[in-house]
Amino acid sequence: MLLQRIDHVGYAVENLEEAIRYHQRLYGAEVVHRERMEPDGVAEALLAIGDSFIQLLEPTRDDSPVARFLERNGGPGVHHVGYGVADVSATLTRLKEQGVRVVDDHPRPGSRGCTVAFLHPKGAMGVLVELVEDPSLADAATAPG
Repeated sequence: MLLQRIDHVGYAVENLEEAIRYHQRLYGAEVVHRERMEPDGVAEALLAIGDSFIQLLEPTRDDSPVARFLERNGGPGVHHVGYGVADVSATLTRLKEQGVRVVDDHPRPGSRGCTVAFLHPKGAMGVLVELVEDPSLADAATAPG
């Protein structure tokens, strides 16, 4: 199977700090990682939920995909689902060979040192999908135990 796990669910939010407080108050979720991704025009906060994350994304500029999502949808909501894979490049190649429409023709750097690539919603049953290769999981799988 190509997909190994649900890595995260990405939420587009208008105010990152308010969204963090909301998730802390309602669910007791704590931020485990924060990062600003300049190429994507977002600030993110990751909240651990078991072995997965909720990824809160606030646009840092008006032309970012998350800003356009918020404008198009009239406010916050689920932006995408991230699936963990062992090898983003190989997975992306295989999916493109099967005719899946992609956003990224090649893998690129993502947050927390991961390698990522996005599949277009029109090629993924209406859902923006992010393929995520997490090097910390690959390191753990190959570490002597």
